[in-house]
Amino acid sequence: MGDLLLAILLQLAGALVIIAEIFLPSAGILTAIALAFFGYSLYIVFTEISTFAGAIFIAGDVILLPLLILLSLKMIARSPATLKTSLSSISGVSSESPDLVKFLQMEGKALTNLRPSGIALIDGRRVDVTTRGELIEKDENIYVSKVTGNQIIVRRITDKAV
Repeated sequence: MGDLLLAILLQLAGALVIIAEIFLPSAGILTAIALAFFGYSLYIVFTEISTFAGAIFIAGDVILLPLLILLSLKMIARSPATLKTSLSSISGVSSESPDLVKFLQMEGKALTNLRPSGIALIDGRRVDVTTRGELIEKDENIYVSKVTGNQIIVRRITDKAV
């Protein structure tokens, strides 16, 4: 009866080490330890008890270990180590800066060469702007044609109608 108890304890120790591997990254060291526990447990069962008992242990491992891993992953999802909130517009997160929209259809002046991005002076503020790929020289007059996300897209004043 001692061999069976030892085999069961080794199986439980292997399961606990697998749970620990999920919570504590160890570059696979804990996984190797768990495999050693399972392997030695199966060796004891096959050599000291019976082949039928060994087959039952293997079937139990095949069924219970994936369930154990799934349960551990669900536990870590509920633990304090994980992010509980999501970044969404419902919670007030926006990828578009509301103060940039006010620059739409305003005119300004390129403070640096825009190739295709740089700095411009629009409505008395220095802002990062970008073009649709064309080069705009420093001190040229620009027009804000579009605001997408956190980008202010500009064109030359002569290209305003385009």
